[in-house]
Amino acid sequence: MSNNMNALQQYIDLYTEHRQAVEANSPAALNAHRPAALAALADARLPRKGQDDYEATDLEAVFAPDYGVNLGRVDFDINTTEVFHCDVPNLSTCLYFNYNDMFHASTTVRPQAGGVVVESLRQAAVNHPDVLQKYYATVADVAEPTVALNTLLAQDGVLVYVPDGVTAPRPIQLVNIISTNMPLMAVRRVLVVMGENAKAQLLVCDHSQSASSQCLTLQVVEVVAGAGSTLDYYDMEESNASTHRVSTIAVRQERDSNVLVDGITLLNGMTRNNYIVDVDGEHATTQLLGMTIASGSQHVDTHTLIRHNAPRCNSNEMFKYVLGDTAVGAFSGKILVNPDCPRVEAYQGNRNICASPEAKMYTKPQLEIYTDDVKCSHGTTIGQLDEDAMFYMQARGISRETARTMLMQAFMSDVVDAVRLDILRDRLHHLVEKRFAGSLATCADCITACKRK
Repeated sequence: MSNNMNALQQYIDLYTEHRQAVEANSPAALNAHRPAALAALADARLPRKGQDDYEATDLEAVFAPDYGVNLGRVDFDINTTEVFHCDVPNLSTCLYFNYNDMFHASTTVRPQAGGVVVESLRQAAVNHPDVLQKYYATVADVAEPTVALNTLLAQDGVLVYVPDGVTAPRPIQLVNIISTNMPLMAVRRVLVVMGENAKAQLLVCDHSQSASSQCLTLQVVEVVAGAGSTLDYYDMEESNASTHRVSTIAVRQERDSNVLVDGITLLNGMTRNNYIVDVDGEHATTQLLGMTIASGSQHVDTHTLIRHNAPRCNSNEMFKYVLGDTAVGAFSGKILVNPDCPRVEAYQGNRNICASPEAKMYTKPQLEIYTDDVKCSHGTTIGQLDEDAMFYMQARGISRETARTMLMQAFMSDVVDAVRLDILRDRLHHLVEKRFAGSLATCADCITACKRK
């Protein structure tokens, strides 16, 4: 075993030693993909810091600790109404939970309408086996090491299925709660299937209940957007410094589909977010947005790839970072336009503010175009707060700290305003203001707000 395979090898060995238990606790549709995942890991290498003169994250080091994995599927006895109170008051959602990587429906969940399905993959294997067998592990690339590791170890997950022509009457909210008194790797899997002309809004929130133990979330989300479907996928991370996350969100779009994916990181330890979008149908629209506010020693690394595999479609991508203290940010994005795909319009932007001299930002935007008659562009900036604007505001009686907060809020406003869920957009303005002011709106704030209603 080579030295740079140690981190992956311990989990390969774990699976090999407990293969019978893993497969006994999993539906057949998940077990069917483990051989391919194991084969992919045989020669896999995790990215290392400094690789290719860009890589800002040492994933080998992230996976090196001996995290426990809940292979026995021990279900923790929790009262979700006690451990979580939504930080978005008045958001009327159908609420579900992942506790570490165990799926729970809220005791107060409203009945779904129109045939909308939100259930565990185990339940889906019984209730909707055709959907699970057709789409599971078909969007995310198992050749990518972290996807392969997730596919090897995932024993359950969540299915969100909106049938043809159905509009989900309420936003669907999935809350991922991390809570453990020992080092733990939570292996989460989510499959979102949108039928033809279906519509839904999905809000996914990450929260940590304890900072006493190191946790790693290994997440893979697969999204299938059928012809003419519309999906908003909002991914909010409010964890803590002891929580690391490696997430891959892979999307496949068919003709005339409209997909918005918005990644929001407000508090974390180390985060690596991979977004891969395959635009496979004409006249499809993609919005890929991201917002990061990082301070202390937070580390947020984003990799994106939008592949235009069909003509006459468009994508708009924008990621913004504000970094303070010794925080580290990274962005590597590529737009690929394949041959015979004319009339594609694609834009990629990355805008960053380093609010302290010690903060670091790595950025690498890319365009790769193999056809004519397209409109594609990209741009990136790394700067500091406008001192002239700061002086102007201070000269009118605004304190320096208030001026800083106002300028950073204005910098993030276009990303926040792009949120299509009104009540979430309003709450994000409040969360961003609190974050820039040096605090974070907490569940306690939410409880107080709800009591006033």
